[in-house]
Amino acid sequence: MAFDVQIPVRFKHCDPAGIVFFPRYFEMINDVVEDWFAQSLGTPFDVLVKENGAPTVEISAGFTAPSLHGDVLDFRLAPVRLGRSSVSYEITAHCGDELRLRCSGTLVYIQRMGKSQPWPDSIRERIEAQLPSS
Repeated sequence: MAFDVQIPVRFKHCDPAGIVFFPRYFEMINDVVEDWFAQSLGTPFDVLVKENGAPTVEISAGFTAPSLHGDVLDFRLAPVRLGRSSVSYEITAHCGDELRLRCSGTLVYIQRMGKSQPWPDSIRERIEAQLPSS
């Protein structure tokens, strides 16, 4: 099961030509991840990281077409692998039928001092329910 959210392309996302400046996509991706935790996993990211952390340890993205100021991007996040303390996901962003972005990333749940630790059961169960069937 995937998580879907829309993000409008705003002036702040764009270069002077009105095209999304690619580092801004990574901000949008982070927003999608935070929304996924809050809305789908039942744990707002700010609550999750008060005592611990969940940094991105790997991320890659491909940009397939430009996005313009005023476009509305349909983001879809799908978890693809769950480890003891990590989760890997894939994200796509479309505007209408056109693919604009494809991303893969991995988060690791850590203690404040940086040592990995198991995901809390409540989060683990919700991620497991969203993984594709084997």
